[in-house]
Amino acid sequence: MKILFITHRFYPDIGGIEVNSEILASAFVEAGHDLRLLTWSTDTTGKFFPYKIIRNPNKLRLLQEHAWADVVFENNPCLRMAWPAIFFKKPSVVALRTWVSRTNGELGWQDRLKLLWLRRATATIAVSEAVRRKSRCNAVVIGNPYRTNLFRIIPAVPRNNSLVYLGRLVSDKGIDLAIKALYKLSPVYENLSLTIIGSGPERESLEKMVLQFGLEDRVKFMGALRGQLLVNCLNSHKILLVPSIWEEPFGNIVLEGMACGCIPIVSDGGGLPDAVGDAGLKFQRGDVDALSDRITEILENGKLEMELKSAAYNHLAIHHPDLVSRRYLNVIEEALSKTK
Repeated sequence: MKILFITHRFYPDIGGIEVNSEILASAFVEAGHDLRLLTWSTDTTGKFFPYKIIRNPNKLRLLQEHAWADVVFENNPCLRMAWPAIFFKKPSVVALRTWVSRTNGELGWQDRLKLLWLRRATATIAVSEAVRRKSRCNAVVIGNPYRTNLFRIIPAVPRNNSLVYLGRLVSDKGIDLAIKALYKLSPVYENLSLTIIGSGPERESLEKMVLQFGLEDRVKFMGALRGQLLVNCLNSHKILLVPSIWEEPFGNIVLEGMACGCIPIVSDGGGLPDAVGDAGLKFQRGDVDALSDRITEILENGKLEMELKSAAYNHLAIHHPDLVSRRYLNVIEEALSKTK
């Protein structure tokens, strides 16, 4: 197959869509398919990829690449690069990796256009059941893959710390809930601590909250970590907190933390329940008491801890990049066969 792979952002940009695009594109090529990738992301690093990447394509180049393809795959709707499909009428598969709406949940004209665009797709894939329901389309649900070559358990790293948060430092991620839960539990658990990994505009206000609660000796801000430094840090912690107020479409960090041996505790909104499966605990979104209770359950119940860690093996297997990419290719191949 000649697959035209469209992704709004790609390496060297960092994010869930960028990582998933790299995993899937490489897997498609390894499966023997010819692939060209369109993206707006620029690159000055010169990193080699085993497929052709066209960055910032003009209109003529877009038309040429669509004419070349047997099938078009959009890793999240990207009408600015996918519009030539109207003229060539090639089979198309669109993966929905986030909500088709504004951040407040309302539908803008751009979102309505995307929903119309989805109707013309030969097939649609959603990263979680929540995304499928909200998009109101007949999508196949395939959870995200994670980077098995990076995120793993390192036995040599002592797991001495307790709580860790990983993500951007923005208000809708609910990091304040993690700090408040620590404050509530600190009189009972004298050695309980929280490590915050990430950067963002809310760091200063979060640091002030830590000082107000007198937790400066228990909360550590690590800033943004990547690669092996991130893996080592996750390996040294016991519980990963994902207390998002915003409904996450999926939650790759859940898989990454789980792969490093952390037990995830996630809020119950959006696609986070899909991401954690039976290998972690869920709590009512925005409820500090519920979050504190879940932390206590893991700290006090060794049997529960072992059950969750045991469940992680099978759950991670479902999200192995080889299996996920094979499921994607099955959908793409079926879409192509429908047009022949």
